[in-house]
Amino acid sequence: MITLTLKEIADATGGVLHDAPDPQMRVTGRSASDSREVGSGGMFVAVAGARVDGHDFVDQAVTTGATCVLATRPVGVPAVVVPDVTAALGRLAQHVLTRTGAQVVALTGSAGKTSTKDLLAQVLAHHGDTVATPGSFNTEIGLPLTVMRAAESTRYLVLEMGARHLGDIAYLASLTPPQIGVVLNVGSAHVGEFGSREAIATAKGELVESLPPADQGGVAVLNADDELVAAMATRTTASVVTYGTGESADIRATGIQVTAGRASFTLHTPHGTAPVALRLLGAHQVHNALAVAAAVHALGMDTGRIAEALSAAEPVSAGRLQILERADGVTIINDAFNANSESMRAGLETLTSVAGDRRTVAVLGEMKELGDTAKSAHADVGRLVGELGIDVLVTVGTTDEMTALADAARPVSPLRIESADDPDVLLPLLNRLLKSGDVVLVKASKSVGLEKFANILHAEVPA
Repeated sequence: MITLTLKEIADATGGVLHDAPDPQMRVTGRSASDSREVGSGGMFVAVAGARVDGHDFVDQAVTTGATCVLATRPVGVPAVVVPDVTAALGRLAQHVLTRTGAQVVALTGSAGKTSTKDLLAQVLAHHGDTVATPGSFNTEIGLPLTVMRAAESTRYLVLEMGARHLGDIAYLASLTPPQIGVVLNVGSAHVGEFGSREAIATAKGELVESLPPADQGGVAVLNADDELVAAMATRTTASVVTYGTGESADIRATGIQVTAGRASFTLHTPHGTAPVALRLLGAHQVHNALAVAAAVHALGMDTGRIAEALSAAEPVSAGRLQILERADGVTIINDAFNANSESMRAGLETLTSVAGDRRTVAVLGEMKELGDTAKSAHADVGRLVGELGIDVLVTVGTTDEMTALADAARPVSPLRIESADDPDVLLPLLNRLLKSGDVVLVKASKSVGLEKFANILHAEVPA
């Protein structure tokens, strides 16, 4: 990563040095907003949130190895003091980006952002030094911290951009102007915040609006199979590259097959065809792979190398269709990082594909932030559970939404339905229920707390 002096940080952010006898002291390690994650020689970013004030954790950060702190007040250790830490961090990211010369490839979408970002980073690494967003650091804090991991040698920055409000993506893109922007889909995630899919499309389309014109190298990569995404072509002056399964798409897939949850297909680009066999779980990964292929094709990778890199890529981020094999023969699919209607369908379809003729168990918690559509969306999931022939449904939580899910599943198919009030009582229930050979999907929105539970279920094999 690029090393920065305290003076350079102060100059870039418009901050003032405090308790820093040596302005030339350098930040050489990983910077973070979590005091436990600051690398030796790094900078602690003291963000004051709604529930926790980072300034209260300065001592812990210094103990961890922080060289300095970005803060809104003096904290008794070397610090760059600024009026607004978030805004200052954004300015610092802009400064670091100018020192790298890296090309920014940004992506957004309602579902699949992190999996696609992980896939894109692995494929681009075959083409040049690549730095990508860790996990889902896709906010006004996480994105600048990702940029600060770049080095002078970094050729590509792969940045995931999330949004909860109109203007969020436009702001992120202003910090790190992308040359290539990828929009995956417009679904139901955060529909409770935005009010409609059309409003979500307006927010996601801010990415393509931020791209430079075609004659300056701007490229918008759009999903031709999603009408709201395809319509974004009119919102950009960049070149438009489409991907999908239809013949009109510039980058497309034919001969799609799914075996034991993993997809294979023939990749078509304007320069040829090549076979792809994905290691990632889920038929929906075909579209993610096509988005990646379209982006790297625009950057000059040939079709054969793209296909080879896609086929070699491995799952990276935990909690996203992550396979965990338990010692007693139970297979757990941890897909509990987050949930919405589209990812619930993908998870349940993957469960049945992975299981084959083994018993299927769906452990499902609530999908959050769906607004007025919440009950009907959960009922749709319940009907899908029945239609797919899931053997056992375990609902987690006592909300009206989870009741709607169970009620909708019950008449569709003869399946066993169990319920747990919360994750704390789930483990003994499943330990009584599960047997060797079972395949278990654990899926819910992050705030339900099932992501950590999936790891506990994996580790604690009953005697």
